[in-house]
Amino acid sequence: MFKGKTLASLFAALALVGGCGGERAGRDVSTPSGFAVPRYLMLRFGEINARAGPSEDHARLWTYHAKGMPVQVIAETKEWRRICDPEGGISWVASRMLEGGDGVIRIKPGTLPLRRSASPASGVVASLAPRGLAHLDRCENGWCRVKVGRAVGWAPMTELWGADPAVQCAGLPAPAAGLDQGARRMGGAGP
Repeated sequence: MFKGKTLASLFAALALVGGCGGERAGRDVSTPSGFAVPRYLMLRFGEINARAGPSEDHARLWTYHAKGMPVQVIAETKEWRRICDPEGGISWVASRMLEGGDGVIRIKPGTLPLRRSASPASGVVASLAPRGLAHLDRCENGWCRVKVGRAVGWAPMTELWGADPAVQCAGLPAPAAGLDQGARRMGGAGP
């Protein structure tokens, strides 16, 4: 798990190239933001408090130290977003703490080879380390084209958290209200 680990040790060599992926899920006039739920966004700052409910009056559950980490919005109010993180944690964060982007993360152990084309037989052009972030270009036929630094390659969608449009934390209970679980440290390199 990511609690207590330093951000630098997780992503020292990786940089995330931001985009405008907040619109990846499309528009939905029935939501306060006007964007579909679920959808992926990224943590905007290096320190963000996760709350048990949609206000600062609710207990702080933990603090994210992970600028650029993708999260999935699973519910929202005008000013707050209920998010699912790559560890399966569910919490509320202020909408101003999130930004659009096309980030994905490798949460499985082991290095992920990035292929020249969308085929397991294609040559390896780069790799994505465990806990590594990448910029998502596009997905098709179960494969995603991603960029890590200057390298561009293809990986199976199932190997990247932040690519699957389905709800990622469905059926998981939210952490107990008032429980201070400490710091959840995931994210990318950079300020």
